Amino acid sequence: MSRKTGPPPAMHPPAAPQGKAARPGRARRMLPPAAESAAAESAAPGAAGPKAAAPGAAAPGAAGSKAAAPGAAGSKAAAPGAAAPGAAAPGAAAHEAAAPGAAAHEAAAHEAAGPEAACPLGFVPLATERLSLRPLLPEDASALHRLINDWEVTRALAAVPFPYPRALADDWIDSTRRQMAAGTAYHVAITGREGAQETLVGAVGLRIDAKSRSGRLGYWVGRRFWGHGVATEAAGRLARWALANLDLDRLEAHAALDNAASIAVLRRIGFREVGAGTENFLVRGGVHPILRFEATRQDLSGALPPALPLGTGPQGGIAGKPLLLVAACALVDPEGRVLLARRPEGKWMAGLWEFPGGKLDPGETPEEALIRELKEELAIDVSASCLAAFAFASHPYEHAHLLMPLYLCRRWRGIPTPQEGQALAWVLPARLGDYRMPPADVPLIPLLRDFL
Repeated sequence: MSRKTGPPPAMHPPAAPQGKAARPGRARRMLPPAAESAAAESAAPGAAGPKAAAPGAAAPGAAGSKAAAPGAAGSKAAAPGAAAPGAAAPGAAAHEAAAPGAAAHEAAAHEAAGPEAACPLGFVPLATERLSLRPLLPEDASALHRLINDWEVTRALAAVPFPYPRALADDWIDSTRRQMAAGTAYHVAITGREGAQETLVGAVGLRIDAKSRSGRLGYWVGRRFWGHGVATEAAGRLARWALANLDLDRLEAHAALDNAASIAVLRRIGFREVGAGTENFLVRGGVHPILRFEATRQDLSGALPPALPLGTGPQGGIAGKPLLLVAACALVDPEGRVLLARRPEGKWMAGLWEFPGGKLDPGETPEEALIRELKEELAIDVSASCLAAFAFASHPYEHAHLLMPLYLCRRWRGIPTPQEGQALAWVLPARLGDYRMPPADVPLIPLLRDFL
């Protein structure tokens, strides 16, 4: 819903895979690598060093690396009830997530039901301005081993050994594929291009905790590529994708207190510091202080659509806030199911389900806005005579007050087809409460359920 040495060859942006670029715009050339100190981006196979942002993140070989296996980016299925489906300095940031060779890779299978079905095996690569995030392949093992078998990288990862055994790279890559199949972790390769050749740069990963609806972010980047924002670009992309496409409410990450680069990366992505603690670092030996970080979709998703200066309040709105006028529609099919759409990555409140519709343009009536929005979002034609006013929502957000009339519609022309990358689900009224929705939509659910 559109509510509205010698320097190595320069690395160029990948050809855009099917995933959406996180930061569209003119491609930048990756500058010659410079040594970076802290925050070794922790998707490293088994990293144990100080540069990790979140222990156990993307480090190959890390014990307990229950990171999320490489997940699907473009998996925006329209199947009813299915929710389609890091980085500190090059070294390790979230050290337990993307670390190859972790002992705990075999997490229990993610049990998804209703809106959050088990994540698919097919992971559509995610593109950024310069990089591609894709599943790790067996043929990546040699390059991965060359990058991770580096003291400056592993010292930033909590659970990765040094020296890093070559066989561990094979084992860890194999484990990431099993984790992805189970939906328990998403570890992906960070790649760029040097000339015409794809080059492995590092790894980034998420370890999923289904019970707490949270994921732990981790990443690492080979030392040769430090100092060029690779960790920020890759970790930020995966984090935003995860909150928009997985059954998660928040992400966590840890960084060693002396890992300034990793701490800076997490803050740039949008993570907030929420506390301190300690973590055992295998390579450095013993327990070391860490900072804990957290991010929700409000921290990472797009901005709230601009509000209209309407209303009769003292400042042209309600309680001093401008009005955000939105029209929504509950499309009801012959079987009595209601169509919900999941807000795609890059949108405000990405990952939540809602009724199709959108913001009123100046001079529009709610009916005119819905006719336009349903055409733009779903490629269907609706006439004003088929829209029946049903209820409305009034909800205060931080920067605006939302007013949203909800209409019912049982007749339209065409087959609802996502036009903006959103997932769609036809849901029985009794199941509407199973879908996470924006606060303004929630009070409408019991009214709609009782009526239908």
